Amino acid sequence: MRVVSLVPSLTEAVAVTAPGLLVGVTDWCTHPAGLTAARVGGTKNPDTAAVAALRPDVVLVNEEENREPDLAALRAAGLNVLVTEVRTLDQAFAELERVLTACGAARPRWLEESRAAWEALPPAPAPRRAIVPVWRRPWMVLGRDTFAGDLLARLGVHNVYAGHHDRYPRVPLAELNASGAELVVLPDEPYRFTATDGPEAFPGLPAALVDGRHLTWYGPSLAEAAGALRAALR
Repeated sequence: MRVVSLVPSLTEAVAVTAPGLLVGVTDWCTHPAGLTAARVGGTKNPDTAAVAALRPDVVLVNEEENREPDLAALRAAGLNVLVTEVRTLDQAFAELERVLTACGAARPRWLEESRAAWEALPPAPAPRRAIVPVWRRPWMVLGRDTFAGDLLARLGVHNVYAGHHDRYPRVPLAELNASGAELVVLPDEPYRFTATDGPEAFPGLPAALVDGRHLTWYGPSLAEAAGALRAALR
Protein backbone atom coordinates (compact mmCIF):
# COMPACT_ATOMS: atom_id res chain seq x y z
CA MET A 1 0.00 0.00 0.00
CA ARG A 2 1.01 3.58 -0.73
CA VAL A 3 -0.75 6.06 1.54
CA VAL A 4 -0.89 9.86 1.56
CA SER A 5 -2.32 11.47 4.67
CA LEU A 6 -3.53 15.07 4.71
CA VAL A 7 -4.58 14.85 8.38
CA PRO A 8 -1.91 15.00 11.13
CA SER A 9 -3.90 12.76 13.48
CA LEU A 10 -4.31 10.08 10.83
CA THR A 11 -0.66 10.42 9.81
CA GLU A 12 0.39 9.50 13.34
CA ALA A 13 -2.12 6.65 13.52
CA VAL A 14 -0.87 5.06 10.29
CA ALA A 15 2.83 5.70 10.94
CA VAL A 16 2.73 4.14 14.41
CA THR A 17 0.62 1.17 13.29
CA ALA A 18 2.19 0.31 9.94
CA PRO A 19 5.54 2.05 9.40
CA GLY A 20 6.47 2.38 5.76
CA LEU A 21 3.01 2.82 4.25
CA LEU A 22 3.09 6.63 4.17
CA VAL A 23 4.56 8.17 1.04
CA GLY A 24 3.17 11.69 1.54
CA VAL A 25 2.14 13.86 4.51
CA THR A 26 1.42 17.52 5.22
CA ASP A 27 3.79 20.14 6.61
CA TRP A 28 1.74 20.00 9.83
CA CYS A 29 2.30 16.28 10.39
CA THR A 30 4.67 16.44 13.35
CA HIS A 31 4.12 13.01 14.94
CA PRO A 32 5.73 10.61 15.16
CA ALA A 33 9.16 12.21 14.98
CA GLY A 34 11.38 11.26 12.08
CA LEU A 35 8.75 10.99 9.35
CA THR A 36 10.51 10.52 6.02
CA ALA A 37 7.47 10.73 3.71
CA ALA A 38 7.35 13.52 1.13
CA ARG A 39 5.81 16.80 2.29
CA VAL A 40 2.91 17.91 0.09
CA GLY A 41 1.90 21.26 1.62
CA GLY A 42 -0.60 22.16 4.30
CA THR A 43 -3.93 20.69 5.27
CA LYS A 44 -5.74 23.66 3.71
CA ASN A 45 -3.45 24.09 0.69
CA PRO A 46 -1.98 20.74 -0.36
CA ASP A 47 -0.15 20.44 -3.65
CA THR A 48 -2.65 18.13 -5.30
CA ALA A 49 -0.39 17.54 -8.31
CA ALA A 50 2.40 16.42 -5.96
CA VAL A 51 -0.03 14.09 -4.20
CA ALA A 52 -1.07 12.54 -7.51
CA ALA A 53 2.57 12.14 -8.56
CA LEU A 54 3.15 9.92 -5.53
CA ARG A 55 0.66 7.39 -6.98
CA PRO A 56 -1.07 6.61 -3.68
CA ASP A 57 -3.53 3.76 -3.29
CA VAL A 58 -5.49 5.91 -0.86
CA VAL A 59 -5.49 9.55 0.29
CA LEU A 60 -6.67 10.10 3.85
CA VAL A 61 -8.59 13.34 4.46
CA ASN A 62 -11.04 14.84 6.93
CA GLU A 63 -14.20 16.82 6.23
CA GLU A 64 -13.18 19.53 8.71
CA GLU A 65 -9.45 19.83 8.15
CA ASN A 66 -9.38 19.64 4.36
CA ARG A 67 -11.18 21.75 1.75
CA GLU A 68 -13.68 20.34 -0.71
CA PRO A 69 -12.01 21.93 -3.81
CA ASP A 70 -8.80 20.05 -2.98
CA LEU A 71 -10.71 16.80 -2.51
CA ALA A 72 -12.42 17.34 -5.85
CA ALA A 73 -9.04 17.89 -7.53
CA LEU A 74 -7.70 14.66 -6.04
CA ARG A 75 -10.73 12.73 -7.23
CA ALA A 76 -10.42 14.29 -10.68
CA ALA A 77 -6.87 12.93 -10.78
CA GLY A 78 -8.33 9.46 -10.34
CA LEU A 79 -7.26 9.01 -6.72
CA ASN A 80 -9.08 7.04 -4.05
CA VAL A 81 -9.98 9.64 -1.40
CA LEU A 82 -11.14 8.37 1.98
CA VAL A 83 -13.03 11.13 3.80
CA THR A 84 -13.34 10.88 7.57
CA GLU A 85 -15.68 12.70 9.94
CA VAL A 86 -14.72 12.93 13.62
CA ARG A 87 -16.93 14.92 15.96
CA THR A 88 -17.13 12.57 18.95
CA LEU A 89 -14.81 10.09 20.66
CA ASP A 90 -16.92 7.13 19.54
CA GLN A 91 -16.81 8.41 15.98
CA ALA A 92 -13.02 8.78 16.26
CA PHE A 93 -12.61 5.13 17.24
CA ALA A 94 -14.87 3.98 14.40
CA GLU A 95 -13.09 6.13 11.82
CA LEU A 96 -9.64 5.04 12.99
CA GLU A 97 -10.65 1.41 12.51
CA ARG A 98 -12.00 2.22 9.05
CA VAL A 99 -8.81 4.04 8.05
CA LEU A 100 -6.48 1.33 9.30
CA THR A 101 -8.54 -1.36 7.61
CA ALA A 102 -8.41 0.57 4.34
CA CYS A 103 -4.63 0.71 4.72
CA GLY A 104 -4.44 -3.05 5.25
CA ALA A 105 -3.22 -2.69 8.83
CA ALA A 106 -4.15 -4.95 11.73
CA ARG A 107 -5.95 -3.47 14.73
CA PRO A 108 -3.19 -1.95 16.86
CA ARG A 109 -2.69 -2.31 20.58
CA TRP A 110 -2.79 1.46 21.08
CA LEU A 111 -6.37 1.57 19.84
CA GLU A 112 -7.53 -0.89 22.49
CA GLU A 113 -5.48 0.91 25.14
CA SER A 114 -7.14 4.18 24.14
CA ARG A 115 -10.64 2.73 24.45
CA ALA A 116 -9.75 1.25 27.82
CA ALA A 117 -8.30 4.52 29.11
CA TRP A 118 -11.46 6.48 28.34
CA GLU A 119 -13.78 3.75 29.61
CA ALA A 120 -11.82 3.63 32.88
CA LEU A 121 -12.37 7.29 33.69
CA PRO A 122 -14.22 7.80 37.00
CA PRO A 123 -17.64 9.45 36.83
CA ALA A 124 -17.35 13.06 35.75
CA PRO A 125 -17.67 15.64 38.52
CA ALA A 126 -20.47 18.19 38.57
CA PRO A 127 -20.23 20.05 35.25
CA ARG A 128 -18.28 23.30 35.17
CA ARG A 129 -19.30 25.90 32.62
CA ALA A 130 -16.31 26.74 30.44
CA ILE A 131 -15.25 28.68 27.41
CA VAL A 132 -12.64 27.11 25.14
CA PRO A 133 -10.78 29.61 22.93
CA VAL A 134 -8.90 28.17 19.97
CA TRP A 135 -7.71 31.50 18.51
CA ARG A 136 -7.27 35.15 19.39
CA ARG A 137 -7.17 38.25 17.19
CA PRO A 138 -10.01 37.55 16.56
CA TRP A 139 -11.21 35.45 19.46
CA MET A 140 -12.68 32.11 18.34
CA VAL A 141 -14.03 29.37 20.60
CA LEU A 142 -15.32 25.83 20.41
CA GLY A 143 -18.97 25.75 19.38
CA ARG A 144 -21.25 22.85 18.50
CA ASP A 145 -20.40 19.30 17.42
CA THR A 146 -16.64 19.22 17.99
CA PHE A 147 -14.40 16.33 18.94
CA ALA A 148 -12.68 18.47 21.58
CA GLY A 149 -16.04 19.45 23.03
CA ASP A 150 -17.05 15.80 23.36
CA LEU A 151 -13.82 14.96 25.20
CA LEU A 152 -14.33 17.87 27.59
CA ALA A 153 -17.93 16.86 28.27
CA ARG A 154 -16.72 13.39 29.30
CA LEU A 155 -14.43 15.12 31.80
CA GLY A 156 -17.13 17.24 33.40
CA VAL A 157 -16.65 20.43 31.38
CA HIS A 158 -19.76 22.01 29.86
CA ASN A 159 -18.91 24.18 26.87
CA VAL A 160 -20.88 27.42 27.17
CA TYR A 161 -21.06 27.69 23.38
CA ALA A 162 -21.96 24.07 22.67
CA GLY A 163 -25.36 25.21 21.42
CA HIS A 164 -24.04 27.89 19.09
CA HIS A 165 -25.03 27.50 15.44
CA ASP A 166 -21.36 27.74 14.37
CA ARG A 167 -18.80 25.08 15.18
CA TYR A 168 -16.07 27.68 15.79
CA PRO A 169 -17.82 30.98 16.45
CA ARG A 170 -16.06 34.32 16.63
CA VAL A 171 -17.04 35.91 19.93
CA PRO A 172 -15.93 39.33 21.21
CA LEU A 173 -13.78 39.16 24.32
CA ALA A 174 -16.26 41.23 26.33
CA GLU A 175 -18.98 38.69 25.57
CA LEU A 176 -16.73 35.81 26.57
CA ASN A 177 -16.03 37.46 29.91
CA ALA A 178 -19.76 38.02 30.44
CA SER A 179 -20.74 34.45 29.50
CA GLY A 180 -21.04 33.18 33.07
CA ALA A 181 -18.23 30.68 32.56
CA GLU A 182 -16.51 29.21 35.62
CA LEU A 183 -13.38 28.17 33.72
CA VAL A 184 -11.41 28.98 30.59
CA VAL A 185 -9.68 26.07 28.84
CA LEU A 186 -6.67 27.15 26.77
CA PRO A 187 -5.03 24.61 24.43
CA ASP A 188 -1.63 25.20 22.85
CA GLU A 189 -2.92 24.61 19.32
CA PRO A 190 -4.05 25.78 16.84
CA TYR A 191 -3.24 29.02 18.68
CA ARG A 192 -0.39 28.56 21.13
CA PHE A 193 -1.88 29.78 24.39
CA THR A 194 0.61 29.90 27.26
CA ALA A 195 0.69 30.99 30.89
CA THR A 196 1.60 34.49 29.71
CA ASP A 197 -0.53 34.63 26.56
CA GLY A 198 -4.22 34.01 27.17
CA PRO A 199 -5.12 33.83 30.88
CA GLU A 200 -4.63 37.58 31.32
CA ALA A 201 -7.59 38.20 28.98
CA PHE A 202 -9.93 36.52 31.50
CA PRO A 203 -9.28 38.26 34.84
CA GLY A 204 -10.63 36.38 37.83
CA LEU A 205 -11.41 33.25 35.80
CA PRO A 206 -9.43 30.06 36.51
CA ALA A 207 -7.46 28.97 33.44
CA ALA A 208 -6.60 25.38 32.52
CA LEU A 209 -3.71 25.16 30.05
CA VAL A 210 -3.99 21.89 28.12
CA ASP A 211 -1.99 20.08 25.48
CA GLY A 212 -3.72 20.74 22.16
CA ARG A 213 -2.69 17.34 20.84
CA HIS A 214 -4.45 15.64 23.75
CA LEU A 215 -7.56 17.72 23.17
CA THR A 216 -7.88 17.69 19.39
CA TRP A 217 -5.89 14.75 17.95
CA TYR A 218 -7.46 11.33 17.43
CA GLY A 219 -4.85 8.60 17.27
CA PRO A 220 -2.23 7.04 19.55
CA SER A 221 -2.28 10.12 21.80
CA LEU A 222 -5.80 9.18 22.93
CA ALA A 223 -4.32 6.54 25.25
CA GLU A 224 -2.65 9.19 27.40
CA ALA A 225 -5.09 12.03 26.71
CA ALA A 226 -7.76 10.88 29.16
CA GLY A 227 -5.46 11.04 32.18
CA ALA A 228 -3.49 14.08 31.03
CA LEU A 229 -6.58 16.20 30.35
CA ARG A 230 -8.22 15.15 33.59
CA ALA A 231 -5.11 16.21 35.51
CA ALA A 232 -4.85 19.54 33.67
CA LEU A 233 -8.51 20.36 34.27
CA ARG A 234 -8.18 19.76 37.99
